[in-house]
Amino acid sequence: MFDHLKNKFPIEDHKWESYINCFHKLEVSAKTVLLNEGEISERIFIIEKGCIRCSFNKDGKDLTLQFFLEGGMVASIESFRKKIPSPISIETIEPSILWYIDKKNVDSILNDLLEIPELRDKIIDLIFERTFDYIKQFVSFIKDSPEQRYQNILKENPLIIKRIPQHYIASYLGITSVHLSRIKNKLRK
Repeated sequence: MFDHLKNKFPIEDHKWESYINCFHKLEVSAKTVLLNEGEISERIFIIEKGCIRCSFNKDGKDLTLQFFLEGGMVASIESFRKKIPSPISIETIEPSILWYIDKKNVDSILNDLLEIPELRDKIIDLIFERTFDYIKQFVSFIKDSPEQRYQNILKENPLIIKRIPQHYIASYLGITSVHLSRIKNKLRK
């Protein structure tokens, strides 16, 4: 499970063993809420198997912000970092096998790793990658039509279309399930 992290952050094996011991395995069913909107985030999750969505409530309506699949890291970053109420909820869509680490251990590991310049640079690069993903999603939501956003999902991450229920995809696109059905029918022609 942690091999891809070991490849990204080449450090001594004994340090990796101590870091890996900070993670805890969690097996949960579909529709398990890992964090409720308004709670303080105390954990970062890594998905070994399954699918997670981040969402928020707007005027009683559940809106999907993002999806994460195997290998993804999920947290309410603002809440986790600043110890403020989370603006989002985090919930499994499928039965999932997750690994989590708490804030105290993350802070300890980061303090350790940030003293090594090449690892510090890799961590900063990862943070910027996530930021760029958010910017791309934000710009797409403003600039692109729902049909274009759906086509982007088809092109960039077709597993989302195969694994995630249509009503969550519609919510993510900012449209109704009926409108999504029309888009799908139009693209099939």
